[in-house]
Amino acid sequence: MTLSFRSRVEHASAAWVERMNAVPRAVALGVLVLVLAVGILAPPPWSGIAFLLVTAFVGWLLFLTWQRLTLPERLMRIAVLVLALAVAIVGLVPG
Repeated sequence: MTLSFRSRVEHASAAWVERMNAVPRAVALGVLVLVLAVGILAPPPWSGIAFLLVTAFVGWLLFLTWQRLTLPERLMRIAVLVLALAVAIVGLVPG
């Protein structure tokens, strides 16, 4: 029997989610702040790459939690995803 794409992603993500839960929240938040700081302070294209990492992480979390979210929560997380992607594009595109 073939699993759906969502089921395969959730299954593959289970180990990573468990690892993230094992890390203290302050450490996880610190890593996110560090990547955001690199995105803000580094010159292009490094700033764009850092924001692409943030975008990928937010997108992954959004995908995993999509079914459990209410409409306002979905809209807010999509807004954050779009904003991070826009900043990444600005950081990657020269000039």
